[in-house]
Amino acid sequence: MNVPNDLSRVKTKLAFNLTKRQLICFGGGGLVGVPAYLLARGPIGRTGAMFLMLGIMLPAFLMAMYEKDGLPFEKVVRNIIRARFLRPGPRPYRTQNIYAPFAGKEVSASEHTDQKRRTRKGR
Repeated sequence: MNVPNDLSRVKTKLAFNLTKRQLICFGGGGLVGVPAYLLARGPIGRTGAMFLMLGIMLPAFLMAMYEKDGLPFEKVVRNIIRARFLRPGPRPYRTQNIYAPFAGKEVSASEHTDQKRRTRKGR
């Protein structure tokens, strides 16, 4: 029998070799999907009702099984939303040229460094 080195990653299995989280998600998907199938079977037919049930149950299965870097699905999605939409994007580095008023024109930071290089080479 293999014994894992990192015991913090070991998850307790409750029933059918599933964790508590997986049992709750699968149960919730079943509680919503099976009645949807039974109610939709008459109006849209068995095949359409089956696809409807699959569409309803797939998000619950995704939440039960998906895990990235030890984080469950909803935490991964929350982190993506925070990083892409809620937090500010990258800030470009800009310097302020305090000598621009004396030169009579506005000089960008890249032009300023180019001027410094030219004066050093000319010496």
